[in-house]
Amino acid sequence: MTGTVLVTGATGTLGREVVRLLVERGLAVRGLSRRARAGGDGVEWAVGDLVTGAGVAEALAGVETVVDCATTQGTKDVEGVRRLVRAAREAGVRHLVYVSIVGIDRVPLAYYRTKLACERVVRESGLGWTVLRATQFHDLLLKVFAVSAKLPVFPVLSGVRIQPVDVREVAAAVAALVGEEPAGFAPEVGGPRARPYRELAEAYLRAAGRRRVRVPLRLPGAVGRGLRAGGLTAPERAVGVGSFEEALAERFDR
Repeated sequence: MTGTVLVTGATGTLGREVVRLLVERGLAVRGLSRRARAGGDGVEWAVGDLVTGAGVAEALAGVETVVDCATTQGTKDVEGVRRLVRAAREAGVRHLVYVSIVGIDRVPLAYYRTKLACERVVRESGLGWTVLRATQFHDLLLKVFAVSAKLPVFPVLSGVRIQPVDVREVAAAVAALVGEEPAGFAPEVGGPRARPYRELAEAYLRAAGRRRVRVPLRLPGAVGRGLRAGGLTAPERAVGVGSFEEALAERFDR
């Protein structure tokens, strides 16, 4: 029987879906939030901040499994994971599930180096651990394209392929790990297929009804090489079903 599950980042894009699925399973779910929240949704809300550490130990009381969906920027992310791990050890947590990103070991973006450092903290935590890497969420691409559409020209990454995935499918994979034995690195979760960035951008512009001049952008250096080599894709793990066009239809209600 699975004991209380603490979900960090419980109000975020992924965390909300994970919480919903765990509640549907009838599990005791505690969500970590920086602000006080009313109950009534099947979730016990705890106030805590991974960056400062405030309230984290209290939130972990009686918890058997932690699902870490939280993310911040820069070194604060690593510090937050360290605080979580330290408090989880003291609380006797059995299993820590950490959600990460496909390709962070192949594309040397600063944010990805931070995520790699977080993974290392989890691996060396002394806890039972599972790391699940997923490709880019549809939601992230939608945000990137929305910003690009506001510029005088629409930048299109040359030679880059992206394998976007529905966040609900990632949440299902994450939730399925709760109650299982720690697995180390779990099989990655990728969208239905890897697609050219330009193709995805054009699909966005059509769905949004926007006309923009598209300008090729060839990223230099190791980051550009990693992206053009398919570093953010996992074609052998194309397990997702929901397409980017379906995400566009939901966003623009068409």
